[in-house]
Amino acid sequence: MIVPKSSPNAVAVADHYDELDPIYRRVWGEHVHHGLWSTGGETPAEAVEALVDSVGSRLQLLPGEACVDIGCGYGSTARQLAVARSVRVTGFTLSAAQADYAAAHPVPDVHIHLRDWLANGLPDASASAAWAIESSEHIVDKPRFFAEANRVLLPGGRFVVCAWLAETDAGGWKVRHLLEPICREGRLPSMGTREDYEAMARAAGFAIDGYEDVSRRVARTWTICARRLVKALLADRETRRLALGARNRIFVLSIPRLILAYRTGAMRYGIFTLSKARENGEPG
Repeated sequence: MIVPKSSPNAVAVADHYDELDPIYRRVWGEHVHHGLWSTGGETPAEAVEALVDSVGSRLQLLPGEACVDIGCGYGSTARQLAVARSVRVTGFTLSAAQADYAAAHPVPDVHIHLRDWLANGLPDASASAAWAIESSEHIVDKPRFFAEANRVLLPGGRFVVCAWLAETDAGGWKVRHLLEPICREGRLPSMGTREDYEAMARAAGFAIDGYEDVSRRVARTWTICARRLVKALLADRETRRLALGARNRIFVLSIPRLILAYRTGAMRYGIFTLSKARENGEPG
C-alpha cells in the first residue's frame, strides 16, 4: 500500500473537489472518472459512458433493483444506470458542490446524499448491487469501505470496484516520483495494489468473481485532460485563477505524473467484480 507523507482526511478530499469543481467540469465534464476505449475511435464522452455501461453489465443489473453508488460525484453514473437499467440508486458524495449539481439535475429513482460512505446510515441488507468508480482511493479506512459494502448488500449482492492501483512491488523512483506524489497531490490517503484490494475484499466477506486490468484502455484520459487544461488556461481567466491560485492547485502537477505512471506501468487501473455469499453460504 502506498501511503503519502501527508495523508488527507475526508474534509481535505471534500475541499479538493469543492474548490476545483469548475475545472473538473470544464476539462472533463460531469463524469469524474476515466473513459474506457474499445476501438480507439470513441469520443471522450462516449468513453466515459462506456465505462459506466461496463460496470452495469458486470453487475448484471435487473429492473427495479436497489443500488448504491459509493462516491457518486455529480451523480452522472447513477443517472445513466437508473435510466438505462431501470434501477433505483442511492449515491454518496463528500463534495457539497457535487451534491448541489446532482440536485440541480434530478431524475426519477436517484437520490444523492452529502455524506461519508463510512457513516452512510443505510440499513443492513438493503441493496442488491453497489459500485465504486474511482472513489475507494479517497477513503482513509479501506477495510471499512469493503465492510460497509458487505453489510449493506443483500446475500448474493454484487459489487464492482474500479480503482487506481499501484503496480505490484513498485519501488524506488516509481514510488518517490510518481505514486507517492500522485497520492499527495490528488488527496488520496493511500493507493493499494491488486493484491491489497483482493485481500481486503475477502476479509470483508466477498468472493472475487473477476478482475480485469484495463490500464491501456483508460490511459488516454490524461493526455486528453492535459490538452484541454492547457487550452482552458490560455482561453479562460477564471480557469487560470483557480489553477494558479487555488489551495488545491498542486493537483495540476499530477496530470503529467499520471501520464508517465501509466506509460511506465507504475500505476494500473483495475476493475474488480465481487459478490456477497448467499444465506446458504454459496457464492453470490
